[in-house]
Amino acid sequence: MLTVVNPATGATVREIPEDTPETISAAFARARAAQKVWARTALADRKRRIARFRELVAAAKDDLAHTLTRETGKPIAQARNEIGGFDARLDFFLTHIDAAIADQVVLKDAAKKLEERIAHEPLGVIANISAWNYPWFVGGNVFVPALLTGNAVLYKPSEFATCTGLAIAALLREAGVPEDVFIPVVGGGVVGAALTELPLNGVFFTGSYATGARIATAVAARMVKCQLELGGKDPVYVCDDVDVAAAAAATADGAFYNAGQSCCAIERLYVHQSILPRFIDEFAKVVNAFAIGDPLDDATYIGPITRPAHITVLEHQIADAKAKGARVLCGGARIARQGSYFAPTVLVDVDHTMAVMRDETFGPIIGIMAVSDDSEAIRLMNDSTYGLTAGVYTRDGARARAILAHVNSGTAYWNCCDRVSPRLPWTGRGWSGIGSTLSVAGITAFTQPKAWHLVQS
Repeated sequence: MLTVVNPATGATVREIPEDTPETISAAFARARAAQKVWARTALADRKRRIARFRELVAAAKDDLAHTLTRETGKPIAQARNEIGGFDARLDFFLTHIDAAIADQVVLKDAAKKLEERIAHEPLGVIANISAWNYPWFVGGNVFVPALLTGNAVLYKPSEFATCTGLAIAALLREAGVPEDVFIPVVGGGVVGAALTELPLNGVFFTGSYATGARIATAVAARMVKCQLELGGKDPVYVCDDVDVAAAAAATADGAFYNAGQSCCAIERLYVHQSILPRFIDEFAKVVNAFAIGDPLDDATYIGPITRPAHITVLEHQIADAKAKGARVLCGGARIARQGSYFAPTVLVDVDHTMAVMRDETFGPIIGIMAVSDDSEAIRLMNDSTYGLTAGVYTRDGARARAILAHVNSGTAYWNCCDRVSPRLPWTGRGWSGIGSTLSVAGITAFTQPKAWHLVQS
């Protein structure tokens, strides 16, 4: 039995039967049979059902936000933002699916009576092993285009967002997606591992590098398509020509939104030494003003840590930094209240010998480090095994582009951060993953091309 616990109170939200290897195998068999019928369903019909799903999500936004907040501790205003922002992704997929998977005639030679054509076929049955921090966004980036392109989906929501996952499944069924085309699978890591042992046609995972590496190894010998959306150690460089107060406010939000529990949250801040004292003062003012409290209160900005066990990781990073000479400017410890709360923490006098500047934090901690010039900023930004996002704050667009062109990241930000667009690919480098979601590339990721050589006799 899976017990869903509210991290703000420690109270049990719900108990849900976990899947077993037997129920997972049976679900796969049902999905395999249903996928063949779903793939033959007209694209217009598949689109109609996903459009209906969009309407149902919008109508239930408040209830869905409360479900998300109760099981993850995400502040209710941020939960509503996520569900409200889901519309734009659905709209993108619905608008671009036809062109993305339409047959392409790449050669038509009348003299030789030859035509060359590319068709896009669905992968088949895929596993979507999703994340808890943005279950609507990261899950929808996979299951929506997968369904539109004719695949069946075995969907394992994170054990920390299972109620949301089951709500998604119920709304898809209500919208007309056949029950055996989208099947939720409930459980933790053992259940996820059992999924990867099935004869799937694709595995799409969002989560940590360590788990992603295990999944890649598990499916490699079977030549299963494996796409991994993993973590980040996302750097931002604040140049000497910025509006210091505005840059401090923007980057503080980028570091601490959702208590820093985001793969693209700012985790390393490099600030030009000429403005560092002013920047630190302004940054601390913003962080000290964050409203910490009940996540069901609309005024709350910082809620609890979703996984209480992760607090040990946060404490270790702070202790390591302090032992190596870092200074705690704000926070630095658990908050003495019910639930798994951790104070938003700002560390200064940091360097790259410290875990907080090397290892993914995934929580409300940021290290701020001085740099002497753009070259040093580039070197430090690239001193990481991760390569998800990177940002530069400066008034000079040419300067920002020149810096970011030399930074190894899948996403580049100028005067913004922690931003995702359905029109642009979401992709990582190094330990940040393999493959792309979103954009047209995030539609065709769920298809396999077939090359047609057509010669008229």
